[in-house]
This record gives sequence, structure tokens and C-alpha cells, in this order.
Amino acid sequence: MPRFYCPQPLVAGSIVDLPETVAHHLHVVRQQPGDALVLFDGAGGQVRARLVEIGKRRASAEVLAHEAVEAELPFAVTLAQGLPEGSKMDWIVEKAVELGVAAIQPLAARRSVVKLSGERADKRLAHWQGVVVSASEQCGRNRLAQVAPVEDVGRWIARPAGAAVRILLSPRADASLAQWTRANPAQDVCLLVGPEGGFGDEEEAAAIAAGALPLSMGPRVLRTETAGLAALAILAAQWGGI
Repeated sequence: MPRFYCPQPLVAGSIVDLPETVAHHLHVVRQQPGDALVLFDGAGGQVRARLVEIGKRRASAEVLAHEAVEAELPFAVTLAQGLPEGSKMDWIVEKAVELGVAAIQPLAARRSVVKLSGERADKRLAHWQGVVVSASEQCGRNRLAQVAPVEDVGRWIARPAGAAVRILLSPRADASLAQWTRANPAQDVCLLVGPEGGFGDEEEAAAIAAGALPLSMGPRVLRTETAGLAALAILAAQWGGI
């Protein structure tokens, strides 16, 4: 059944206007009045709905009933990702959402090839949040992961870590993430992943000095677009969520 993000109150019995992008998609795939839909507002749960009206750029649906359906991990994971080159960040955001990430913090690191600031950074942030929406529609999640504005890695590291354990993924670490998860209970974590070439020595040292726990992904050195996603899979497999 088609699923769509609809950021407005979804009250049973009401008729809601669907976003223009959703209306266009429904028109392209030739949905008809009376067809069943699933809508979600990103705050949790979903609703069954029935398509009432459809046009090229406008569509409406009747909200039928709320369903308390969730597909979240039983712990919160933030992915603090050093900005990679090209379109890799799109792929990372998409797959991280599929794997259950709760939040994504893009980091401008010393070895980051891509430099984002001002209007360009704002446009990329909006684009990544759109990727979150599309991935959530596809994978069945009813809560939207939040993408934070791009921040300098040094300034971000200097901020208080909060309740989540910061884990620095580094091939130079002695212990592995898999070993650590087996020895510790499920808890909120923040995964720090460097860009191509990893974080610089000074960046890693600053993160560790600020309380980050250095852990490796095993004997193989993973690419930046692989490391965080593999770590998410390890956490879900060990602590639940798969």
C-alpha cells in the first residue's frame, strides 16, 4: 500500500490536502479516487486513508483510522558523519534512515573535500531532509530522523556530549565495536565517522579527550560511506531492532 509523509494534523474523519509532490506521484502512477493509502506525519504512528480527489498537482484524502505502528530501534543512534565527496552523503542519509538512525550530524572535517556554507549549506540540508522523507516512506518508519546543520568538527566535539555515548570509529582503535556491544547493554550512542581518509590525528585526539570512545570496525578498513552503516547494523543485531 502506498505510504506518504503528510506534515499536518491527521484526524480520523477529516479530509486533508496532500502535499503537491505526493499528488504528482499519485497522478503519475494512476491512482484513482477510492484507492487506499497510508499517511504519517513524522511524529509517530500512521493512519489509513482513502483517496478522495486526484489531479496533476492536487489531491485530497479522507483519514480513516490511526494505527500505533512503529519501526524504530529500541535505542537512539546519532550518526555524526564527516562530509564525504560528491553524492555519497545522499546515499549515507538514505541507508542510515533505513537502518534506524534517529539523527544525523554532518561534520566539516579537515579532510572533507566538500565545503558547505551559507545558502549552499541550507540547500543541501533541505535536500538531505527530503532524502529522509523518501527513505522513511519506503522503509516503513513513521518518525523522521532529523538532519542538523553542517558544523565544524572541532566546535561540535567541544560541545557537551549529553547522555549518549560518543563512539569514534577508528581503524587505529584496539577494541572493536562488536566487542563493546557484546559487553554493554543497549543505550543511546553517537557514532563519529570521518570523511575520506578519516579524521586527522588532532581531530581524533580532541574527540577522545572530550570523552569519545575509540573503537574499530574489525581488521578491515571500511570506506566512509560503509563504516557508519555497518556500525548501525552491528548495534541493531546485538541490541535488537532487526
